[in-house]
Amino acid sequence: MGALDGIRVVDLSRVLGGPYCGQILADHGADVIKVEPPLGDETRGWGPPFDAHGSAAYYQGVNRNKRDIVIDLAQPAGRTLLLRLLESADVLIENFKVGTMERWGLGHEAVLAARFPRLVHCRVSGFGASGPLGGVAGYDAVIQAMSGLMSINGSPESGATRIGVPVVDMATGMVAALGVLMALLERGRSGRGQFVDTTLYDTALSLLHPQSANWLLSGRTPKPTGNAHPNIVPYDKFPTATGDVFLGIGNDGQFARLCSALGHPEWAADPRFASNAERAAHRPALRMLLEDALARLDGAALCTALAEQGVPAGPVRDIAEALQHPQTTAREMVVGVGADYRGIGTPIKLSRTPGAARRAPPRFGEHTLAVLRELGCSEAEIDALIAKGIVAVPAAQGEPGLD
Repeated sequence: MGALDGIRVVDLSRVLGGPYCGQILADHGADVIKVEPPLGDETRGWGPPFDAHGSAAYYQGVNRNKRDIVIDLAQPAGRTLLLRLLESADVLIENFKVGTMERWGLGHEAVLAARFPRLVHCRVSGFGASGPLGGVAGYDAVIQAMSGLMSINGSPESGATRIGVPVVDMATGMVAALGVLMALLERGRSGRGQFVDTTLYDTALSLLHPQSANWLLSGRTPKPTGNAHPNIVPYDKFPTATGDVFLGIGNDGQFARLCSALGHPEWAADPRFASNAERAAHRPALRMLLEDALARLDGAALCTALAEQGVPAGPVRDIAEALQHPQTTAREMVVGVGADYRGIGTPIKLSRTPGAARRAPPRFGEHTLAVLRELGCSEAEIDALIAKGIVAVPAAQGEPGLD
């Protein structure tokens, strides 16, 4: 039994932020019904690599544990079908451009809240509906640029640099899931659903710590510092004889133990390095000393020794190394379903109701027939919906549709 068993989610979203929110809920037991348009979620084509059914790994990564139905919401009959789905739903997730649901006669205040008073309606958008950018479409890299995230990533030489993962989309999915759970918890007291408004822009701004806090206090605009931390020293990547390592020294005790491990306990007593503030003021001099000492050492062995002494340090690994590491295995952070699907496990570990990968990401329209039958549609009604292009099923099921 998952923590969210009994919760039904209708997920109209595509691409990343909304689908990741849906996957978080599905991993913990919610019955998430993914509703795709006739052309499908575009990330099915964002490859290579592709699975045996032609869906890209990009799609696979955020859509497991869901059921899939294809409905053309551009047609009135498709919207009528959606309303039937919502009769048994607790949560609606969508990431249409602001105003689309209203144009379809499905606005939250005007229609959904009145018709489904217990429904939690979560919208993921670029900028929300208010403000000078209200209604403008948002994309991860563009929001990274506009929010200031890019301005603090990279080095003085490279200038502003996009973060290598779609961190804004992923974080917005987490924020959306958190908002949905808060709304469900409050519904338990009030009996009423509500609108959960999550945006890429707001989420990106919330990720700017500590640079935003630094600017709000000092008024000095943060600049890119490469791998170095703007407030803590040494907190940076360093080369060793066998590869790069990252040292994350957060206090004076850790710095003293680092100095001893490097054979230079006297550095900890040097007035230039006696406190973090002094180390920050003399950052270049300290870095030269550390680089010289580290250049002759085995990085992996040093990190193991430092960790045993409570000094934060780790080798810089690539993706393949990280996903095959014994710690990754021990924490069940690579999971599989059957022979064909492997993905990243849930980072939310609950002791009595742990999340799990129970179902591989669905094929396009894989559960259309099953969901329609659950809604009470007759076989004749289903045939008519398929014939009119309002719903679709996989071609492998012997029906017209996309595979």
